[in-house]
Amino acid sequence: MNQLISTPFTAASTADEVLRGADLTGVRAIVTGASSGLGIETARVLTAAGAEVVLAVRNATAGDAVAEAIEKSTGAIRPRVARLDLADRTSVARFVDAWSGPLHLLINNAGVVTSGLERTREGWELQFATNHLGHFALAAGLHDALALGAADRDGARVVSVSSTAHMRSGIDFDDLHFERRDYDPQIAYAQSKTANSLFAVEATRRWASDGIVANAVNPGGVATGLQRNFTPQQKASLDAAEAAGVFTYKTVEQGAATSMVAAVAPEFAHSGGHYLDDSQEAYTVPNDADLAQHPHGVKEWALDPTTAQRLWTVSANLLRG
Repeated sequence: MNQLISTPFTAASTADEVLRGADLTGVRAIVTGASSGLGIETARVLTAAGAEVVLAVRNATAGDAVAEAIEKSTGAIRPRVARLDLADRTSVARFVDAWSGPLHLLINNAGVVTSGLERTREGWELQFATNHLGHFALAAGLHDALALGAADRDGARVVSVSSTAHMRSGIDFDDLHFERRDYDPQIAYAQSKTANSLFAVEATRRWASDGIVANAVNPGGVATGLQRNFTPQQKASLDAAEAAGVFTYKTVEQGAATSMVAAVAPEFAHSGGHYLDDSQEAYTVPNDADLAQHPHGVKEWALDPTTAQRLWTVSANLLRG
């Protein structure tokens, strides 16, 4: 059994602490979902460390406000704002086509939670389409840019933001988009978060030879705009999980720390396909393990290489269709 990768950071560490002393001058980074919550903090600390950051957001007006605030608070180069709707294949393609030159760091941070069944125009379930398929298309489209970035800075990294929620569901390949089973928004979200982890596994397998590694991270319990659409049932479930000790709320600054570990820590410079929790590589638990007993674990189904390869193929075929 391989020894888990550890870092000096903990659940209480902040993103600023992870980046203390780091000089990211010359690093070109994209942060999706950078107009709220964890995305803002992620973009802020990267900018403060000298990175050239692009805020990839659905609402450009909100993105402009964030860019201005980051510029004022850091005194660094103002982040650039680019529109990106991950649920819209045309929007993703437009973003990719507009990118030129190398890319060193892709933070797939954006995410949606729905309170009921919503679909894209293709008929795809919205949480899976946004949280997984949109990020999959974005990363695949930017592969060559990441390879360029890897060549000039000894590696490029992709950070895939997952969640403890992945422990609620694996991938249902027979009904990815809830066309036959009853819709449960929590299970749909969980499936998308498992997919985020599996993406990191297969992306690393395919792209490590190009100098690109991908890792999944669980930011922990952070109160952000993601919860704004919760139903009373979803809120009650979250409260019960907190009461059971499944998670303790973190600040946004603490929540962004694990993303920054995956993004800049030397321990993960050339090692991918991992799932990080509280700034450490998480331990793996069986698929039938109880979430309350293993709040900092990762289920086997979220790291299984065979499932990861299958999901990649299915996703690519969907996006080609």
